[in-house]
Amino acid sequence: MTDSTGTGRDAEAVSRFVESFAAQLVEAGLARMPARVFAALLSSDEGAMTSAELGEQLRISPAAVSGAVRYLAQQHMVSREREPGSRRERYRVHGNQWYEALTNREAVIKRWEGALREGVISLGAGTPAGRRMAETLAFFEFVEAEIVGMMERWRVHRAQTFGPE
Repeated sequence: MTDSTGTGRDAEAVSRFVESFAAQLVEAGLARMPARVFAALLSSDEGAMTSAELGEQLRISPAAVSGAVRYLAQQHMVSREREPGSRRERYRVHGNQWYEALTNREAVIKRWEGALREGVISLGAGTPAGRRMAETLAFFEFVEAEIVGMMERWRVHRAQTFGPE
């Protein structure tokens, strides 16, 4: 069975992939519905679908699509865009969605670092809890520095592998 887009894809195989990849995302901590919507968008040739298209492909309600997209947009994993000449929105996943999602996490790590610094001061650096807090802070400072370098290496690698954006 091929899909109706003319790509010659086996719609059943695509559906199995979407559900399988979504299950992997769920195991990694993503909620089920956002995982399914993300996998469907990622597997579409355009990387974009309307709410109706997502609902039809995944057999879910418009409310389920809306909630999933809201969560994915907050995580910088998808973006919303208007269809030209229409009031309908399309939801898009970009080739650099992992980069964007990880970059967003960098801001979260910075906030955690601030809270952990306060914790070290509040608990006292010489106490067992303060030392544990200081070690946690040092870990996040290390991770943050590594992410910055890793993201730069990724930009270079991506450009070499896939060409300029």
